[in-house]
Amino acid sequence: MVYFGKIKGGKIEPESPAQLPEGMRVRIEPVEDDPIFHPGEDAADDPSLPTDVAAEHHHYTYGTPKRA
Repeated sequence: MVYFGKIKGGKIEPESPAQLPEGMRVRIEPVEDDPIFHPGEDAADDPSLPTDVAAEHHHYTYGTPKRA
């Protein structure tokens, strides 16, 4: 499972609830903000995105050829 979060006040704040045991080791990897994908947001509600963003997300995210 991958969790996303942001640094606030020097600490990581998850964008969604993360039920992890106290003391569990985790890997933290900085990522660039992706204008196509924001966890917790529904792409269907964003009129600025292409209508086929769900079906063709690899094309828009990674530049692979469209499937259709």
